[in-house]
Amino acid sequence: MIKKSFFLTSIYCLILVYSSFAQVGTDLWVIPTSGKGNNFKLLPETAYALTDRAEYDNQPSFINDYQLVFSAADEKGNHDIIVYNFEAEKFTNLSKTADTSEFSPKITDCGMYISAVVMEADSTQRIWLYPTSFEPAELLYDDIQPVGYYDWYDNKAAMFVLGAPNKLIYARGRNDLLEIDSAISRSIHKRPKTSEITYMTQPYAGQAGIIKSYDIENGNREVYLQGISGSQDFIWLDKKHLLMASGNEIFIRKYSNSEWKSLGKIEMNTHQNITRMAYSEDLNVLVVAMNRK
Repeated sequence: MIKKSFFLTSIYCLILVYSSFAQVGTDLWVIPTSGKGNNFKLLPETAYALTDRAEYDNQPSFINDYQLVFSAADEKGNHDIIVYNFEAEKFTNLSKTADTSEFSPKITDCGMYISAVVMEADSTQRIWLYPTSFEPAELLYDDIQPVGYYDWYDNKAAMFVLGAPNKLIYARGRNDLLEIDSAISRSIHKRPKTSEITYMTQPYAGQAGIIKSYDIENGNREVYLQGISGSQDFIWLDKKHLLMASGNEIFIRKYSNSEWKSLGKIEMNTHQNITRMAYSEDLNVLVVAMNRK
C-alpha cells in the first residue's frame, strides 16, 4: 500500500483528454504466476494490492528485472511517473511536476530513459524522455501531437496519434513518418523478439477488435486474432502468447490458435474490471490495473 505521506502532492483522479485516458480511480494488483508458455498459470489466491488509494494508479510497465513504472495522480490534477522497486519494496517519484502530467511510462530501447506521453501546460500531448539518472526531461518529437499511446522499435516510436480517425504512425526519421493503420484502439505493443508492431483495431457495434501486426523491417502485415469483446488491452506474454482480460477474468491465447483460454478470475469485493497489464518473467508476477468499486 502506498503511504499517503509519500504522495503528499502526487495523485488524483484522471481527467479525460481527447478521450485517450480513463477517468475512474484505479489500483495496481500483483498476481504471482508459475510456468511459461502453454503451462503459464495464475496464482490468484496470493494476489495482493500494490496500491490502495481513491485516485488513479495505472498504466504499469516493467523497466527491468525488478522495477515497475506507472502513472499516478493526485487530488490537484497532476500525474507523475512513479517507480516501484520489488526488491526494496519502495516507491520513488521519477517525475514531480506542477504544470505537466505524465502518462504511459515505458523504458526506451537503449535503457537510458523512461519515456512518457506528457500533457503540457497548454494541453499539448507529446512524448518526452526522462533520464534514469534523474536529469531534466527532454522533448523527443516536437512536431508530432497529440500522442495518446506508443511503443518502441529500434529506438523509434510507433505512436497512436489522436484525430478523426486516430492513426498509428512510426517515426523512421524527421519528416519520414510511416502511417501503419487508422481507426485503432489504445493497445500498441512490439511483439517480443521480432520487428513487428502489433495493435488492435477500433471495435465497431459491440464487436471485438482485431489484433494486427506490421513488420517494420519488411512491411509484412498479419491479422493474428480477434480480441475479447469489450476489452481494449492486450499484452504479449512472450513471442507466441497473448493475454487479455474481461471483467475480473484473464485469458491466454497462442497467436496461431483460434480460441482464448481462461486462466481464472481474480475474485475480490473491492475492485473490478481488469484493464492494463504488465508481466515480469524474472519475478513471475503479472501486475494488473483494476477499477475501484
